[in-house]
Amino acid sequence: MLDALLSKPKPQDPSPAPQPAQKAAYDLVDLKVRLHQKLLDVLNLAALDKLSRERAEVEIGAATRDLLAQQPLPLTAAEKNKLALEIVDEVLGLGPIEPLLKDDTVSDILVNTERLVFVERFGRIEETPIRFRDVRHLLRIINKIVARVGRRVDESQPMVDARLPDGSRVNAVVAPIAVDGPLLSIRKFARTPFTMERLIGVGTLTKDVVMVLDAVVRGRRNVLISGGTGSGKTTLLNAMSRSISDRERIITIEDAAELQLQQRHVARMETRPSNIEGKGEILQRDLVKNALRMRPDRIIVGEVRAGESFDMLQAMNTGHEGSMTTIHANTPRDALSRLEQMIGMAGIDVPVRSMRAQIASAIHVVMQLERMSDGTRRLVSLQEITGMESDVISMHEVFRYHRRATDADGKIHGEYRATGIRPKFLDELKTRGIDVPLDTFRPDRVLS
Repeated sequence: MLDALLSKPKPQDPSPAPQPAQKAAYDLVDLKVRLHQKLLDVLNLAALDKLSRERAEVEIGAATRDLLAQQPLPLTAAEKNKLALEIVDEVLGLGPIEPLLKDDTVSDILVNTERLVFVERFGRIEETPIRFRDVRHLLRIINKIVARVGRRVDESQPMVDARLPDGSRVNAVVAPIAVDGPLLSIRKFARTPFTMERLIGVGTLTKDVVMVLDAVVRGRRNVLISGGTGSGKTTLLNAMSRSISDRERIITIEDAAELQLQQRHVARMETRPSNIEGKGEILQRDLVKNALRMRPDRIIVGEVRAGESFDMLQAMNTGHEGSMTTIHANTPRDALSRLEQMIGMAGIDVPVRSMRAQIASAIHVVMQLERMSDGTRRLVSLQEITGMESDVISMHEVFRYHRRATDADGKIHGEYRATGIRPKFLDELKTRGIDVPLDTFRPDRVLS
C-alpha cells in the first residue's frame, strides 16, 4: 500500500525544472506529505485529540517509524528520526513552517505561494529551502491557523488577520486576490516578551531615554506611538506597559490579540469579522465604546485604523489618562494628520479646528519609530504636543536620534541628543511624585 502511495505520479508542474538541490527538497516534502496522508488513515484522530501534546508526539512518532520501516528508503537512521519529527509537526503543528516558528532567530516568516518561503533574521530577508507540496497543502495550513481563532478564509473572504497561540501576528491572502497562489505572512513574537532592558541591549533605546519613557507612563501621559510596518511599535508598547501599576485596570483592544501585558488586571478584547452571511462583525470602534462601560483606568488600542480613533480620543479626554495606541505614519506630524483622516471615517461631522483641538487635548506625547537600513529598530524622535496655535496643533521635539555614520558592514552608528527644550509634562509628573533630572534635557549632552 505504501509502495503504491509513494510511487504515485506527481501532477505536471508548468514551472521550470528544479535544480538537483531543489529537487531533493521537493522530494522530501513530497514524501512527508504522502506519509502524513497515510497517517491520517491509520491514526484514531478522535482519540489523539484527547491526549497531551507529549503523548500524541510519542504515538505519532511510533506510527511514523513503523511506516518508514515498511519501505526501504535511502535514508540514514538519523534522517529517518528527523523525518519522523517533521511529520509529527505536520500532524500536530503547522507543517513545513513549524521549525521556523521554533527558531528564535527568525522574526518574520513570509510564504510567497507554495514554492517560496522567506524568513527575516536579524533584520535581513533570506530564502529558505522549505516548500509546500502544492496549493492545497498550503491552504490546509492556513485554514488550521485561522480556524483556531474562529476566523475563515475563502473566495468570499480572501483576506484574513489572525494570530497564533503565542500572539504571533498572521495575515493570509488567497485567490482570487492572490494571483499566483496563497500568501502567508507571520510576524513572530518573542517567546520572552521584550522589556526595556532588552530594548537597550539591542540598541533601540538608551538608559536615559528609558528613564523618560518610564516617567511618561507612570505619570499617566497619553501616548501615540507612530512608525512604519515592522518598526517595532507593538514591541515598544508592550515594553512600556510594564511601567503600569498592578493596581490599575487595563483594557486592551486589538484586531488580532497580540499584546503581551504582564499585569494581573488586564481585560483583553478582540474584533470579530462577519460570518458567511455577512453578519456579526464587531469593529474596534464597538469595543472602544464597550470598554468605557468596563471601568478601565487605561485603554490600550493595539493600532488605530479608522473611526475608533475618535472614540479613543474621547476616552483620553474623559478621565482615562495614561492610555496608549499605535498608528502607521512616517513622522509625528504625519501621525496627527492620519488621526484627522480617521476621525472623518467615524461619520461624524466635526469642524477641522474642533477636531484638532480634540487631538491636542487628548494626546500628550508622540513617539516615532524607524526600521533602519541595517535592520535595527530605533526610537528616532519623541515629541510633546503643547496645544493649539491658531488652527495648527503645536508640538516640540524633546529628543531625537542623530545618525553619525554607516560602517563598511552597513551598520548605522548614532546617538540620542536632547533638543534643549524642557518638556511641559515635567510639571505634571512632579505633582505625581515623579522626578526626571533636568540635566537629561541639556542639548550638549549625549543620552547614554
